[in-house]
Amino acid sequence: MVEIELDGKKVEVSEGSMVMHAAEKAGSYIPHFCYHKKLSIAANCRMCLVDVEKAPKPMPACATPVTQGMIVRTKSEKAIKAQQSVMEFLLINHPLDCPICDQGGECQLQDLAVGYGASSSRYEEEKRVVFHKNVGPLISMEEMSRCIHCTRCVRFGQEVAGVMELGMINRGEHSEITTVVGDTVDSELSGNMIDICPVGALTSKPFRYSARTWELSRRKSVSPHDSTGANLIVQVKNHKVLRVVPFENEEVNECWIADRDRFSYEALNSDERLTRPMLKQGGEWKEVDWQTALEYVANGLQQIKSQHGASAIGALVSPHSTLEELYLAGKLVRGLGSENIDYRLRNAEFAAAQGVQWLGLPIAGLSTLQSALVVGSNLRKDHPLFAQRIRQAANKGCKVFAINERVYDWALPVNASVVAAADWAQALADVAAAVAQAKGVDAPVAATAHNEAQAIAAALLAGEHKAILLGNAAAHHAQASTLLALANWIAEQTGASVGYLTEAANTVGAQWVKAVPGANGQNAGQMLAGGLKAALLLNNEPEFDSAAGKAAGEALAKAEMVVTLSPFKANMEFSDVLLPIAPFTETSGSFVNAEGRVQGFHAVVKPLGDTRPAWKVLRVLSNLLGISGVDYETSQEVLAAATGGVAQVPAGQLSNAAKAVSSLPAAGSMPAPVVASIYQLDSIVRRATSLQLTADARQVREGGAA
Repeated sequence: MVEIELDGKKVEVSEGSMVMHAAEKAGSYIPHFCYHKKLSIAANCRMCLVDVEKAPKPMPACATPVTQGMIVRTKSEKAIKAQQSVMEFLLINHPLDCPICDQGGECQLQDLAVGYGASSSRYEEEKRVVFHKNVGPLISMEEMSRCIHCTRCVRFGQEVAGVMELGMINRGEHSEITTVVGDTVDSELSGNMIDICPVGALTSKPFRYSARTWELSRRKSVSPHDSTGANLIVQVKNHKVLRVVPFENEEVNECWIADRDRFSYEALNSDERLTRPMLKQGGEWKEVDWQTALEYVANGLQQIKSQHGASAIGALVSPHSTLEELYLAGKLVRGLGSENIDYRLRNAEFAAAQGVQWLGLPIAGLSTLQSALVVGSNLRKDHPLFAQRIRQAANKGCKVFAINERVYDWALPVNASVVAAADWAQALADVAAAVAQAKGVDAPVAATAHNEAQAIAAALLAGEHKAILLGNAAAHHAQASTLLALANWIAEQTGASVGYLTEAANTVGAQWVKAVPGANGQNAGQMLAGGLKAALLLNNEPEFDSAAGKAAGEALAKAEMVVTLSPFKANMEFSDVLLPIAPFTETSGSFVNAEGRVQGFHAVVKPLGDTRPAWKVLRVLSNLLGISGVDYETSQEVLAAATGGVAQVPAGQLSNAAKAVSSLPAAGSMPAPVVASIYQLDSIVRRATSLQLTADARQVREGGAA
């Protein structure tokens, strides 16, 4: 540790730290633009100049290393004059458009100009003009004349997103930030550039000119998409969601969110929202009141139960639903006497899990891995924030390996990719054989320890922090249990952890509250193949959200009654009843992320029209059906009943255990695992206009893979 004196106070910081880090530790603010705690140091705005004793001139706090006994003054006359001079330079060419700037009210330049700017300018020449650029549907670069060349956006692309999409061309007063070749900005994390831009040069295209920042109410929430459980601030005006930005949580999403989390709110205000219950009568849809719709459903379920038995009734539930909704759906189905409930719509295999399958380590632990083997995942698109953490680890020397059906661009250094188009189990068995060979033990199954398998084995046998991560495609695979068993054997021999990246916001929660079939219950595959007379579809569209695809619609059309609970006009071809339920912004609830962390949230706006929270709909429906033990008044009561009020899935219930494997099933012609592309994951992102205009979404529509 090094001790320095900063503004008369003694501060101890680790060796190699900068003066800026010491100031942060001491709680002393130094004005800055280019410095950001998550990015490398550029020292190009010079706003953080401070007075260092014995230095001939003011020094930049962000790039001046501390030395023992150093004396720093951040508010001396010398420091203040230097900072005022820098501010004068920065404002020379800055346009005077604060009244119409989207950044007004949350602009760093505006804030610091109040403290360090002069009341008038000495500059009389013409201001420079930088022409706008079109970089896609998410980021607006219409006012690049505002740019102060802090290069935060450039460094974010290189260091966090892993793709250098923006760069600086020319020199001096001709410098400008651009995509160089006129391309669009297509990173799945690109929206974070808007947050870190300290001026109004990069702004949100969908939000542009919608509201002033001081008109917005700010409310905390949690992302309902992938399994990170990113913490959000949802910004609201007149009971309408107008913007979503990250809420900093170092253990979960740090200070970043994926574009999917940021821009999907557009769907919440779309014309496709279902706002009143609807019944299909004589082939035509008619709006009805809630009482009529719920009585129709209750009577229909009782009639089917009496005619065909309770086993003819089932629920297909989405892992994007809240813990409370999944718990009450289970109570309803089981209260009727059926065990037919499943969240695993995209799975090809339905082996009973021996515990709640999870990530196998804390999310923050992904940043410190020394070796990682990822099986069956397009990591960067399936889990953008997990990929960002593994990218951090790779930049610090972590060896990353992949087993996939093809080589994906993860925008991080991958030491080797094993392309096993048909047989991932064999590829993993080869790695197990290489581990067995290195340790002199018997391999679990016969396999060949080829060069790539030996490289993976060597990396997993070295170091302390290592993980085998099974992706969405591995979870959906027809040999999912074999892949898990092989991963467990390798982990046992190498000391690595085994984990599922887990597909959705509540995949872990769905397992925890038993949204899976009980004894003799039908799994999702059987229900989607036509095994039901009455189906409840909670928050999903089987055509897009299941392995059966269009065949699911044809099978469900043969059922006597299909009830869809959705925020959108969905499943209209084969449903008999549509019940409008609240999306995550209009209801309270909880999600359990990949590491087993329970995160609760409240409604941020009023439900649209006659929309109701799904947990309330399920509770009232249960009451009408005479099911006891569901008289809950609040979602917190449901949560307490479902989980016992704990904030984390108990460690004893978290397990990626699997039965040992003695032989490999024949690869044959197994169905390809069903994995939703980045902007097709759930019903909300599918309806977000700007996300559907991105390069990733276009690529899927044109038949490629995103």
